[in-house]
Amino acid sequence: MLHLLLPIIYLAFIGLGLPDSLLGSAWPAMYEELGAPLRSAGVVGMIISVGTIVSSLMSGRVVKRFGTGPTTAASTAMTAVALAGFSSSSSFFELCLWGIPYGLGAGSIDAALNNFVALHYASRHMSWLHCFWGIGATTGPFVMGLCLAHGARWNAGYMIIGALQLLLVICLIRSLPLWSAHTRTGGTAASAQKALGLRETAGLPGAKPMLAAFFCYCALESTTGLWAGSYVALHKGVAPETAATWSALFYLGITVGRFASGCITDSLGDERMARYGQRIALSGALLLPLPFHYAAPAGLALIGLGCAPIFPSLLHATPEHFGAEHSQSIMGLQMASAYAGTTIMPPLFGAVAERVGIALLPFILLLLVVAMRTMTELTNRIHARAKDRPQRGDESASLRVSS
Repeated sequence: MLHLLLPIIYLAFIGLGLPDSLLGSAWPAMYEELGAPLRSAGVVGMIISVGTIVSSLMSGRVVKRFGTGPTTAASTAMTAVALAGFSSSSSFFELCLWGIPYGLGAGSIDAALNNFVALHYASRHMSWLHCFWGIGATTGPFVMGLCLAHGARWNAGYMIIGALQLLLVICLIRSLPLWSAHTRTGGTAASAQKALGLRETAGLPGAKPMLAAFFCYCALESTTGLWAGSYVALHKGVAPETAATWSALFYLGITVGRFASGCITDSLGDERMARYGQRIALSGALLLPLPFHYAAPAGLALIGLGCAPIFPSLLHATPEHFGAEHSQSIMGLQMASAYAGTTIMPPLFGAVAERVGIALLPFILLLLVVAMRTMTELTNRIHARAKDRPQRGDESASLRVSS
């Protein structure tokens, strides 16, 4: 049954990625028509991010109540409706309103499917799952660019992506019997899941440093993605078109790296893959400010390559670290922490860079990598001690019996 669900899950993650980078690619054609200032794209993005945080925090109880399949289908339907709303919007206020259901739907899909894959599939599938998200995130701007290049308005791009989401909803609805059959056969840990409150979840051993690690990872990824082009253009002095090409190397590194890491992660393990990724990202951040012509593109590619295995590996290790019965609750909190990093850090760096200078970027990235590495290693030590403690207790008991 699980092998039948896997293509559906991959499709759902392509659908999750499709609209993620759509706003950025369409905004230059949107903001004047809507009578909004250029900077107001950040407002829409923040509304979407807040929605994803809220739905991620609620995902433990929602999935416990309705199951992974129905939650994914309903959440995807919500994003399809929101995209249809985007396509018909004629004011900035309407965009903000439609951003609410889009964010709420996206967060639930992310948390529910990440937990299901972590519970039921090998680590390689988590890497490839997020590689498929990259395919969707690349396709969305490509579709929007084709629409604009052929004289269509930005609304057409949103309409096409919304239609693709609607087709995905139909596929997900038709797959619901597979999810139900999987639950009935007892092949899932869903029945053993415990929907914990936020305080209980954050109180699990190792939860707080792991939440900090997720915040740092997504802060690293989103800050690099948003500001790398500006850094190489303004600080390195390259042409804007060259800066755009160099910044694309970061995303290319993530996509290629996730496919490649999926081929080796089962033999190396999640903890080792995360460590290797952090070391590679650290080397890229160190290379980025060096005064050589190709230091910046090589550094960005290495940061992307290093980021590739970190997020999937940390997600896949969740049931092992916190127990299958708690995995959905902690997964939701992890995703909320990740979205918080994405929401807070890029505009915060922008405000700092405006006062201090864009040259600060590599040093902020270094700080985020080091903080993430420290927090993940702290979590690993906490869980290693927790595993070792019962074993020592068992040994002491056996010695007492033998004596």
